Amino acid sequence: MSKLVTIYGGSGFVGRYIARRMAKEGWRVRVAVRRPNEAMHVKPYGVPGQVEPVFCNIRDDASVAAVMAGSDAVVNCVGVLNEIGKNTFSAVQSEGAGRIARIAADTGVERLVHVSAIGADAEGASEYARTKAAGEAAVLEAFPGAMILRPSIIFGAEDQFFNRFAGMTRFGPILPIAGGATRFQPVYVDDVAKAAVAGLTGSAAPGTYELGGPEVKSFADLMAQMLDVIHRRRIIVSLPNFVARIMAFGFDLAQSATFGLFTNGLLTRDQLKNLNSDNVVAEGAKGLADLGIEPVTLGSVLPDYLWKFRPSGQYDELMKSAGNLRGDV
Repeated sequence: MSKLVTIYGGSGFVGRYIARRMAKEGWRVRVAVRRPNEAMHVKPYGVPGQVEPVFCNIRDDASVAAVMAGSDAVVNCVGVLNEIGKNTFSAVQSEGAGRIARIAADTGVERLVHVSAIGADAEGASEYARTKAAGEAAVLEAFPGAMILRPSIIFGAEDQFFNRFAGMTRFGPILPIAGGATRFQPVYVDDVAKAAVAGLTGSAAPGTYELGGPEVKSFADLMAQMLDVIHRRRIIVSLPNFVARIMAFGFDLAQSATFGLFTNGLLTRDQLKNLNSDNVVAEGAKGLADLGIEPVTLGSVLPDYLWKFRPSGQYDELMKSAGNLRGDV
């Protein structure tokens, strides 16, 4: 019988790419998620029955153990950018990560891959960074042979970074951002998936790997590149810190006041703290090159999924060509 991998958060942005690649490797894939009925898109990644979404609550030992039963390898992709209800940074990124690793060790799982983030720091300014670091520590304490992946900001068709800001360009001539000078090293989502697969299949050594693409750019420069791709002219305004803090406080207050009916997907106070630090691969850190992975560039991928934000969508290039022809008449 083929081997089985359980992917916690396997229907999410990164998890689905890992699920697809593991299915191509011939593994059976169990996708552990909170809402299996919303994860049916993973089933066609393999032959019928090869990829199955199942219910799991990573805050509960019994739930985590049940979906891990019989697994040869496990990967944890679960993380949150904004605390909502019981899904706090601590509950998900620290306690949840430790729970998965502890149960994996107790049940004899061969390999464990944990997806963390560059910037994980026990002394970090943000709760996000501190709980990411706590999660890593808990994983390594329970499962010393785990692979820890620390990606910079991840881009791809389903990302919540370029898609979000590209969508904002539809509403006015100004594109406001916070932390415009902060540097990022964007990494393609499928490159992260390749790294995870290398750890799950045993072709890469355990350890901590920081994953970044071939380009390091400031937040403002990334937005300028995005605007060029979507053929829109907008004024990029890097908000002063005090203005950004007021806005973040207002958005957080709106979420609290509406008891979560309004979800702050714009800017939280914790995210603002993260933007005070660069998000790039540390000098001397193991990375994609050590895994034999050639990183994909932004320019080769962004046009493939951001075209829908162009003024005329998929017809924008055609409209531009027609306009050039009219000018020649």
